[in-house]
Amino acid sequence: MQKLAIVANGDVRTALNGLEIAVLTTKMDADGYIHVTDEIIINCIQDKKAIFDKNGESHYDNISAFIKSMRGSDPDATVFYLARALNGGEDPMFLARRIVICASEDVGLANPNALVIANSAMQAVHMIGMPEARILLSEAAVYVATSKKSNATYLAINKALDDVKSKETGEVPMHIRNAPVEKMKELGYSEGYLYPHDFPGHFVEQQYLPDKMIGTKYYIKDENIQ
Repeated sequence: MQKLAIVANGDVRTALNGLEIAVLTTKMDADGYIHVTDEIIINCIQDKKAIFDKNGESHYDNISAFIKSMRGSDPDATVFYLARALNGGEDPMFLARRIVICASEDVGLANPNALVIANSAMQAVHMIGMPEARILLSEAAVYVATSKKSNATYLAINKALDDVKSKETGEVPMHIRNAPVEKMKELGYSEGYLYPHDFPGHFVEQQYLPDKMIGTKYYIKDENIQ
């Protein structure tokens, strides 16, 4: 009974189904009993399922653990929770999308190639499907997990969105506005714009933010970004 509970991983339906198969496929001994051994139990529950309900709370717990393991740079935990999800019937494309998000949100510019690999894996998973998709997901997830991390761009866009939603941010400076017609040029559109490529190092100081936002910093480069 203990072996049955362990192999079924606490799933009563799996345990009952396994026990039924064991009884139906095992011959009665000379003493008139069917002896269900540990080996028989293991063989009768071949498709052992982890505790995972893709429509319930454990689904969210597992995907949360998967994402946090990638973010936390633990490749072993990452593969473990990936395996639980796949074994529990999770949609491989859902997992691929989470890897892509993590590659941008948590790895970011510390290793921009992570997003390239994650996105390529997502496209390949879509084309190939299971069971081979597990290999692609594992490669991408481990790559993201073992990459250096930076959420600088994630923080930058969140702060910028907060500002444009909640503040009076002013108007686009005239010198960087587009002037597709002559009348707009007469009104001062694009007047005084400095073309960076005309200057040494392809850079020149000039104002880009609106007057009301001058001095605002959104992107703060961290130590993991080269």
